[in-house]
Amino acid sequence: MIEGDDQAIRSVVIVGGGSAGWMAAAALARTLQRGCTITLVESADIGTVGVGEATIPPIRLFNDMLGISEAEFVSATNGSFKLGIQFVDWFKPGAHYFHPFGTYGKPFDTVGLHQFWLDAQAHGATESLDEYCMAWTLARQGKFAPPSRDPRNVLSTYDYAYHFDAIRYAAFLRAYAEARGVVRHEGTVTNTTLNSETGFVESVTLGDGRVVAGDLFIDCSGFVGLLIEGALKTGYEDWTHWLPCDRALAVPCAATPDFIPYTRSTAREAGWQWRIPIQGRTGNGYVYASAFIDDDTAARNLLARLDGPALADPRPLRFVTGRRRKAWNRNVVAVGLASGFLEPLESTSLHLIQANISKLLAFFPDRSFDPLVIDEFNRVSATETERIRDFLILHYHLNQRDEPLWRACAAMAVPDTVHERIDHFRRYGRIITRDMDLFGPPSWLAVQIGQGNIPAARDPVMAYRTVDGAAWLGKFRAAMAAEANAVPSHSAYITQHCRANG
Repeated sequence: MIEGDDQAIRSVVIVGGGSAGWMAAAALARTLQRGCTITLVESADIGTVGVGEATIPPIRLFNDMLGISEAEFVSATNGSFKLGIQFVDWFKPGAHYFHPFGTYGKPFDTVGLHQFWLDAQAHGATESLDEYCMAWTLARQGKFAPPSRDPRNVLSTYDYAYHFDAIRYAAFLRAYAEARGVVRHEGTVTNTTLNSETGFVESVTLGDGRVVAGDLFIDCSGFVGLLIEGALKTGYEDWTHWLPCDRALAVPCAATPDFIPYTRSTAREAGWQWRIPIQGRTGNGYVYASAFIDDDTAARNLLARLDGPALADPRPLRFVTGRRRKAWNRNVVAVGLASGFLEPLESTSLHLIQANISKLLAFFPDRSFDPLVIDEFNRVSATETERIRDFLILHYHLNQRDEPLWRACAAMAVPDTVHERIDHFRRYGRIITRDMDLFGPPSWLAVQIGQGNIPAARDPVMAYRTVDGAAWLGKFRAAMAAEANAVPSHSAYITQHCRANG
């Protein structure tokens, strides 16, 4: 422990740049406005993953916290807008569904809308659940505008996020952070010095001999976990037995005319392919399990399935799904890939960066590094990550595809926390919520129905209701169609408000 009465953190060192490093630097610079130096160490010789082009709505809260203009941000990052994710062929070939940002319809009874939809289906209705979702009503027509602020309007029932160039986002945040006093050191960390008594990190040494000391260290060094694992030997919890994809290939292709405001995820023979349109190009990738397909075949298949000419060679990425046993160990907090990895199926990579940064600010320490604070941070971080893990497992486990990977996923034993949710929904159509769920009831509803987990019975309360659910469903569909007519196209909205500046 440092002697003296002043226990305030006076220096923060961020090891690693990219999205994680510069998001951390920007947030800390915004919050620690005096009395603390913030230093970031990165090497131009070490590439960043930079594939996180799709996000979920909480990214807007992060940008708002920084005071960033949406139009300026979207323009600077060649961004576009995202109303949700379309899943193609996941349940079985030929099937598709939409996971929306927002709700289905609007509440009109104490029983959820989906119960009335299930009742209508049992009586011969054929409309998919997607038909009662404003986000999909707009997305399928290629339209976008921010939601209405009038809660009476069905245009208030959806939310949105972004697609963007993650490398441009890091550069955008670097300019933001440096303008607020963050100091960047170019160099590669070659040594880490630990305190002989406490085991805390005291400093890192760069390749040219410079020593960068600090009170608090943020590890944004990617999969290698230079501090959290390399120096502190924290350990890693491997979840590959539940989420078997362990490799990805990423490649941009030329932009196509259908500038859709949503991500598309298409199930393939040994994994799945993403399609993410941003201004000027489309991002593509194949996330796959190496036990079921070799790298060369995966690359050929990806290139053959692009919607436009490839603009580069596929870039490989290898990973082990899971998390560090502690995201905060001693005086090191891991952020981004250094803290663990969940595949990008539900676009949570940048969110997990944001989440650990937000928790660090909420539990910001002094130099005593009180274990009470660290333990609570780790509990919340672990729980949040496990909740996302369970949601991802749901996609894989509920399937009727007939390839080896998919048969294995359908047959695998899943965590009790997943099994319970599946069973509750399968029996009565009930959506079970858990503490610190990132994805709420509409998300679980979308995937349960989309992946074929159709309830065997309605909620028993339905037997007592006199509400004309069919009439309400019809009103919602008509209102959504009418309101969508007045919304501009996705491309027209971007052209008017946030066209890319280069």
